[in-house]
Amino acid sequence: MPRYFFNVHDGSSILDEDGTDLPDIYAAQAQAIRTSGEILRDLGARFWDGAEWRVEVSDARGTILFVLRFSAEERLEAADEAPDPPPGSGSPAKE
Repeated sequence: MPRYFFNVHDGSSILDEDGTDLPDIYAAQAQAIRTSGEILRDLGARFWDGAEWRVEVSDARGTILFVLRFSAEERLEAADEAPDPPPGSGSPAKE
């Protein structure tokens, strides 16, 4: 069974030294999504600081097979200035 390594880079690097045995690259992709979801959950509000981070998945030879990239920025001032939705758009009316 192939071994995949899930390395996280977010300004510093957290290298997966052990790896995970998975049946194929599709299982590795699913694991990368689960791992990323756990990281997002643990970051909470810190995710919204605009910093990019990524999960690189490599094989036992160190070849990077795929990368998941993430970043988010709050644009609260833009949301506060958004126009009211047009009548009949299905959006709730402001009180």
